[in-house]
Amino acid sequence: KYMNLHRRTPWCAPIKLKHGAVSCRTPRGDHHRNVMGTRCKIRCNQGYESQSSEVVCMASKHWSSNYACREIRCPKLDMPVNGGYKCSDGSDFNSRCQFFCSPGFSLKGQKTATCQHTSVWSVGVPTCVDLDPPKIKCPTLKDKWAEPRKLTARVTWDTPEGVDTADGILTDVILKGKLSKSDFPEGLHKMSYTVFDRAGNKGSCRFTVRVRVRRCSPLFPPDNGYMKCDGDKDNYGASCEFKCTGGFELQGSAARVCQYGLTWSGSDTTCAPMNINVGVRSAAALLDQFYEKRRLLIISAPTAANHNYRFQMTNLQHAQCGLDLRHVTVIELVGTYPAQVGRIRHRLLTPALALQLRILLRIPQRSFYMVLVDKQGIDKQRYPFPITTAELFTTIDTFPLRKDEMELQQEAGQSCQS
Repeated sequence: KYMNLHRRTPWCAPIKLKHGAVSCRTPRGDHHRNVMGTRCKIRCNQGYESQSSEVVCMASKHWSSNYACREIRCPKLDMPVNGGYKCSDGSDFNSRCQFFCSPGFSLKGQKTATCQHTSVWSVGVPTCVDLDPPKIKCPTLKDKWAEPRKLTARVTWDTPEGVDTADGILTDVILKGKLSKSDFPEGLHKMSYTVFDRAGNKGSCRFTVRVRVRRCSPLFPPDNGYMKCDGDKDNYGASCEFKCTGGFELQGSAARVCQYGLTWSGSDTTCAPMNINVGVRSAAALLDQFYEKRRLLIISAPTAANHNYRFQMTNLQHAQCGLDLRHVTVIELVGTYPAQVGRIRHRLLTPALALQLRILLRIPQRSFYMVLVDKQGIDKQRYPFPITTAELFTTIDTFPLRKDEMELQQEAGQSCQS
């Protein structure tokens, strides 16, 4: 009877529910909705949740658990590294959060997250990744002209700096090609700079260096002469020197320089045949004309029928190239006083000049005799008998100056076939 009484009278505190609805069932259909044993179902409005979906009024005069409808909340979102988010309603139910990245970073993952009724966000926090390559601007270089007397140009530029759109942390720039302040040879040189950011993205740029050489039109050695040039033979500032082979005289400029306007200084160089004046009055005046220019082989015989003379002349006839190569002029003195004559190739010397030559060079007139005179006018060898051209040439090739001549002739490709 006591229990029944409690079951019919109000026992627990009446349920007052904010943000929700409650429906209760009493054990016997009592009027009061808070008698002992009453079961109440809790339904929260959208955006709210209760700890229990059903509570019971217990003998202790308390409901079996807390039934208040509390607002649904999601845990606070983590901030993405190098980014952030903006939410419409904080961490509350149905709040919509939009993620963004710092400049230079791209979003990887979902852009928006919504707080669901389960108190869980609809998606995980995305990441911000650096996908943008760093930017680098290469120098702009104009063509460079080589300096005078050089085939290179010194080219200078400032090393470019990379710019990163993300965190600004970059590797050192890497240059492919010659360094700034280097001497660049003639031609086109392709160069590039590369830089990497922390994420390994690569930025690069390319540029070219062109070096030009001012050049004059090429010069050539004159016929019967040599040319020696420095530098590249035709570049601005290069100089060329000319020499004529023995027996030829230089006309025009002995040296020429390639000038800024790409023309050669001086005038054209030629080597003209030596003009021997056979009309001189003394043997010394005749010999002076050959000084430092030609070697002389003076052949003397009492008659044109002399056996040794004929043998020697026949021998030399086949060696004209070798004589020219060694700058040898042959002077013939034939006959005895007062009927002696002299000749240099086809030019005749007077009997008086022929006689003077024999006296000056101490040549006997009654027998075959030869004297070999070098470019300094010194009689080097005397022969009372004919000699072979091979022997003659071997002797001459040991003379001073001959070594330099041979080198020049080799460079110029001058030689005799036989």
